[in-house]
Amino acid sequence: MFDIEAELKKLPNKPGVYIMHDKDDKIIYVGKAISLKNRVRQYFRKNNKTKRIENMVSLIDHFEYIVTDNEAEALILECNLIKKNMPKFNVLLKDDKTYPYIKVNIQADYPDVYVTRRILNDGAKYFGPYANSGAAKEMVDFIKEKFKIRQCRSFKYKDRPCLNYQIKKCFAPCMGYISKEEYRKQINEIVSILEGKIDKLVRDLEQEMQEESSKMNFEKAAYIRDKIIAIQRISAKQKVSNINENDIDVIGIARNDFEICLEVFFVRKSKMIGREHYFYKELLDESNSDIILDFIKQYYIGREILPSKIMVKYDIEDRELIELLLTQQANKKVEIKTPQKGEKLRLVEMAENNAKITLDNKERDSYSVVNEIKEVLGLDKAPRKIETFDISNISGEFMVAGMSVMLDGIIRKKMARRFKIKTVFGQDDPRCMNEVITRRLKQSINNPEGGFGKLPDLIFVDGGITQIHAAQKAISDLGLNILVFGMVKNDKHQTRALINDQKHEYEISDRLKNTITLFQDSVHDTAIEYHRKLRNQSITKSALDDIKDIGTMKKAMLLKKFGSVENIANADVEEIAKIKGINEEMAVEIKKFLS
Repeated sequence: MFDIEAELKKLPNKPGVYIMHDKDDKIIYVGKAISLKNRVRQYFRKNNKTKRIENMVSLIDHFEYIVTDNEAEALILECNLIKKNMPKFNVLLKDDKTYPYIKVNIQADYPDVYVTRRILNDGAKYFGPYANSGAAKEMVDFIKEKFKIRQCRSFKYKDRPCLNYQIKKCFAPCMGYISKEEYRKQINEIVSILEGKIDKLVRDLEQEMQEESSKMNFEKAAYIRDKIIAIQRISAKQKVSNINENDIDVIGIARNDFEICLEVFFVRKSKMIGREHYFYKELLDESNSDIILDFIKQYYIGREILPSKIMVKYDIEDRELIELLLTQQANKKVEIKTPQKGEKLRLVEMAENNAKITLDNKERDSYSVVNEIKEVLGLDKAPRKIETFDISNISGEFMVAGMSVMLDGIIRKKMARRFKIKTVFGQDDPRCMNEVITRRLKQSINNPEGGFGKLPDLIFVDGGITQIHAAQKAISDLGLNILVFGMVKNDKHQTRALINDQKHEYEISDRLKNTITLFQDSVHDTAIEYHRKLRNQSITKSALDDIKDIGTMKKAMLLKKFGSVENIANADVEEIAKIKGINEEMAVEIKKFLS
């Protein structure tokens, strides 16, 4: 039995990381401290705590801690543990994607330029990050078109040039049609563009164009002219005011009554090359500076490439410590700045304004959908969480169900669930619906913090009146009060209306029709994909796995060749015998078994 008061007295007055566990031994919070003794004790004293922390403390069953040599080590360990365990009460950076960079492998004899998400210590030059792969790919396409460098990733000398040379998209270094020195000149120009050193490059190209023109080399002069125009055009895009900074990220924050949005601008060589935003719920009683602090720790610590400056509006705790860690990590000076005036402050304010616009647009879209449902159905309050269910089977076999979730007007694919029917034998969709909704609702009743989350405010079923009644009975038997409506399709399989248990249809707008059609399609896809998976597994197992001498490899080759077990059964013995490892005698046995 873990005695919290007794364990609090044992805490050392040293830096480290503390880890809070619930009664199921699940990690629910990770933090770092200069003094574990002072910091951890604060959680169990009567002082002003945010609602989130109060909820966390109420669930603590036991805690553990790791002592470190200094606060810097504690900070790194805290970030690593948060990323690994994703504790529910930490501010989590849920979008864990890697950003695209443009890579120039300058170590090669004939360097290539391409988009990558992996940063390696390989001597190559990396430029970015770009907010999306489309922007990075557009830049690479421009470079390859205007500079005619090699298009192929696997470079090797050839007997003849490829089509890209024929259509004047490549100088064909694979044929030796361009010297290493001339090709290297092209690469140096590309690097200058990506580094933002446009002015000198353009001057040099203009001089070269004049020289070629004076030599009557008009074709080459025209090529250089087109290159200059293209460079100037792409350089003019996304210019950010008069900011004279090489490498900065700008973070803005905005909030409404339901959600917080963080907007990150990527500014490189005085140009906006992209932006990204992140949404957080249930942090409304946290301060902006604390949220930005947790974001910076998770977002930047551990990244391979870092900006020289991170600009925010609010002073943050541990700023100097984080700067020190990021500087060591990047092998260059990294600063966290809070500008007070001038263009830099206006850039931070622009990030905040964009965060507010992003948040407003999201709220407006979701508010419109949810409130229209409320008005159409005559509900007392807007249904924030709506769930829909669909049954899939063929003649009562491989019976499954799908569940899809709409939260705040947005279909959340990660919250979709699928069920294998356990208690119904034979085709009886209403009984299947009753079983599935009963199982689903019990999940939230027994564990409201589990994978299914809170109970839904509203349930839509993909089916008729009998399906509605089956869902209502499941809800009633559990003593709950959740309204159920059916989704009615037209002859084009699109949702045209909602219907209640009295067969009353509710007309909905075209926009809501489209939204609910997508909702209906999502649950149908979840159910049918699971049904197809089980059916294919069953068919494959029963039809092929029991054939003597047909192992995994032969089965895979048969299915790859013929596409299905049915096609194998219909194939000639001679066709089956063409598969590697299958002789005619074995092919006869396969035909005999399948028929």
